[in-house]
Amino acid sequence: MSTRKRVVILGSTGSIGESALKVARDLPERMEIVGLAAGSSASALLAQAAEFKPRAVALYDATALESVRSQLPAGTACYGGPAGLIELATMEEADLVLVSIVGTAGLAPALAAIKAGKALAVASKEILVMAGEEVTREAARHNVPILPVDSEHNAIFQCLAGEPSRHVRRLILTASGGPFRKTSARDLHDVTPEQALKHPTWNMGRKITIDSATLFNKGLEMIEARWLFGVPMDQVEVVVHPQSIVHSLVEFVDGSQLAQLSHSDMCFPIQYAVTYPDRLPNRLKPLNLADVGTLHFEPPDPERFPALRLAREAGSTGGTLPAVLNAANEIAVPAFLEKRIPFPAIWQTVEAVMNKHRPVLHPHLDEILLADAWARTAARDEVARIELRR
Repeated sequence: MSTRKRVVILGSTGSIGESALKVARDLPERMEIVGLAAGSSASALLAQAAEFKPRAVALYDATALESVRSQLPAGTACYGGPAGLIELATMEEADLVLVSIVGTAGLAPALAAIKAGKALAVASKEILVMAGEEVTREAARHNVPILPVDSEHNAIFQCLAGEPSRHVRRLILTASGGPFRKTSARDLHDVTPEQALKHPTWNMGRKITIDSATLFNKGLEMIEARWLFGVPMDQVEVVVHPQSIVHSLVEFVDGSQLAQLSHSDMCFPIQYAVTYPDRLPNRLKPLNLADVGTLHFEPPDPERFPALRLAREAGSTGGTLPAVLNAANEIAVPAFLEKRIPFPAIWQTVEAVMNKHRPVLHPHLDEILLADAWARTAARDEVARIELRR
């Protein structure tokens, strides 16, 4: 049996997708790219297709589809729109589908990949935040593994190494603390988008960088961990670790803790997800703890980071409430970036929308998407109210 994984990347032109392609270049004997999908970056997608010669590509923004199709290598199929993502996610040739699409667009392809029997590598938070119950249920039904790509969840996955859930006392996610780790709560009102976009450790897109500044990214990861590893929300915690060397920890019932450490490079977790259960040498920079020197840890301040409280509430309640939290945040963040609302109004908007929602428990996909749409409308209304009060 071949150990070479045939991989589809949904979101190939984003930071995760580009890191995945670096892994493919480093390990061509273990990773073959058979499908690439992008949102609207047609020129970047064409450059990737020219290099990797996949069997198919997809462009979510179908307006540039014809120009892409005419420039593809011979024999490469081309699809467009949401249906195009489904086509790639269910390709007969694929062994593994890596979903790294920001927003709700990755949810339907992820479920389609599972139902087609494809291993799923998850880098899009929305998949498990919005539909963790349904996704994990379908994965179990189809005997399909869900491999975490986020550095924190991948770290926990490595630390658990097949340990049963009864052995686990706590999952401890690490957070860099973002740019405002030492900023007082009263000064957060004056934070500018330019300040919030200066992340001390990671180079990421604008939305996730703001989520790191508010710690909403960590809140979403708490909900993800609850579903990925089958533990209740009260067993998932967060510790601030500004060096971003320890990517997460697991505490077992005997008091022992295991941690996964490496430099901050997404190629590490992506490679592990692709080659699992094997570990292979690569050209990534190894960690030298003597060079690092000191590792610092501290509890997150609930006054400065109320996003963690809101995420715990959403994850504990379950149903459609996590989808509402995620959707409201997706409306509030661009409103802040456009300087329409102050920084603290991001979590104030999310909390106001959550308080108005009546959760539907054990929802199916259509109910999740309805809750998502409702929350976006409610969040826009809340943003407008905040603007009027300024």
